[in-house]
Amino acid sequence: MLARLRRVPFAAQVLLALVLGVALGLVARDLGPVGDGSPNWLTSTLDTVGSTFVTLLRVLVPPLVVTAVIVSIANLRQVSNAARLAGQTLLWFGITALIAVSIGIGLGLLTEPGRNSTVDAAAQQAPETTGGWWDFLTGLVPANVLGLETSSDGGLSFNVLQLIVLAVAVGVAALKVGEPAEPFLALTRSALAVVQKLLWWVILLAPIGTVGLIGNAVASYGWESVGSLGVFAAAVYAGLALVLFGVYPVLLKLHGLSPVRWFAGAWPAIQLAFVSRSSIGTLPVTERVTEQELGVPRSYASFAVPLGATTKMDGCAAIYPALAAIFVAQFFGVDLALTDYLLIALVSVVGSAATAGVTGAVVMLTLTLSTLGLPLAGVGLLLAIDPILDMGRTAVNVAGQALVPTIVAKREGILDEERFRSTSAARPLAPVAERGGVDGDLRPATA
Repeated sequence: MLARLRRVPFAAQVLLALVLGVALGLVARDLGPVGDGSPNWLTSTLDTVGSTFVTLLRVLVPPLVVTAVIVSIANLRQVSNAARLAGQTLLWFGITALIAVSIGIGLGLLTEPGRNSTVDAAAQQAPETTGGWWDFLTGLVPANVLGLETSSDGGLSFNVLQLIVLAVAVGVAALKVGEPAEPFLALTRSALAVVQKLLWWVILLAPIGTVGLIGNAVASYGWESVGSLGVFAAAVYAGLALVLFGVYPVLLKLHGLSPVRWFAGAWPAIQLAFVSRSSIGTLPVTERVTEQELGVPRSYASFAVPLGATTKMDGCAAIYPALAAIFVAQFFGVDLALTDYLLIALVSVVGSAATAGVTGAVVMLTLTLSTLGLPLAGVGLLLAIDPILDMGRTAVNVAGQALVPTIVAKREGILDEERFRSTSAARPLAPVAERGGVDGDLRPATA
C-alpha cells in the first residue's frame, strides 16, 4: 500500500491533501468551539498535525543552511565567476521586486482599496512588532554561534540571516586555511548528506502536514472576514496572480525557458508554501526542487535559495506593502505624492533585507508606513484577513526564490537544461542518493 502511494506524483498528493484539508476544515468550523470557547477536537487535531510538520521542517533548516552554504563555498573555489553569480542573484532579486511593487502600486491606484472598504475604524491598533533599517545591521551580527534568539513567546528561534553570515564566514575561512581544513570540509559534506536524508523523510510527510495546515486555516479563519476588505483582498490576490502567472512566465520565456516546465518543477514548493505560510519552513523543499527538478547546480542553489528565503519576498515585501500603504493612506485621507510612491518602491526593493532578521509581512509593512510617515495604527485594520492573504503572499515569495536561481543559472550557462526539459509533475522527488552524492559543480551544462 505504501509503495503504491509513493508512486502517486508528489504534487498530486499535496493537491489531494489540500482538498481533504479544506473539507475537514469546513467540518471543524461547523462544529464550532466547545463550551468554554476553546477549539473543538477536530480543529485542535488539525492544528497539532500542521504545526508539528512545520516544526519538523524548521528543525532541519539550521543544519541544512549551515552545511549547505559551507559546502557550496568550498565547491566554488575552482570557479572564477562566483562573485558574478552572487551579484547576478542580487540584481535579479531587485529587478523582480521592482516589477512586483510597480504592479502593487498600479493596482492600488486603480482599485482605491482604502476608499472602497467598510472596515470599522475602531479596528485600528498599533502593531506589536515593527521594522526598522537598523534591523538589517543588527541582524547581520550573530548573537551566538548557533544563530539562536528569544522569540516573542519566550522560546528560542533561529535567525536564518545570521546563520548564512556564519556559514559564509566559516566557508571562506576553510578556503583560506587550505589543506588543514579538508577533514573539516569532508565532515561537513557527510553531515549535509545525513541532513538531506532526514529532510527527505520529512518531505514524505508533506501531504499529511498539508491536511493539518490548510484544515486549521479554514477552521480558524474562514472567509467571512474578507467582506469588509473585499476590494483590498481582491487587489492583493490579483497582484500576486499577475506576478506569478504573468511576470514570471514572461521572464522565463525571455530566457528561452518553458514556463510550463518550470511550474511543473517548482509547483511542490509553491503548494507547500501556500498551505504552510512559511518561506523558511518551505526552504528545504524549495532547495530540493530547484536542484532536482529545475536543473540548478547544487553548489549555487544551496547558496542562492537560503539567501532568497530571507531577502526575496515579492509577495510580502513588494506587492502587499505597496497596496497596504496606499490603503492606509486613503483610509486616513492622506494624499501621496510621486516621491512617496518612489519611496514605496525603494523600500520594497531593499527593505526585505532590512527586515530579514525579523521576517513577516507586518514588520515589512510597518517599515513602509514609518518611512512614509503614515500612522502605524493602520496595520490593525488589515490584521483580520492577514492569514488569508499570507497564503498567497508566501506562495509568490517561494516561487520567486526558485525563479531567480533558475534564470541566473541559465544566463551563466550552468543550468542543466536536459534535466530542466525533463521536469515533470509525474516524476516524484528523488532522494539525494539518486543525484550522485552531495557535491555539485558549476561547469556549464550541455544539452
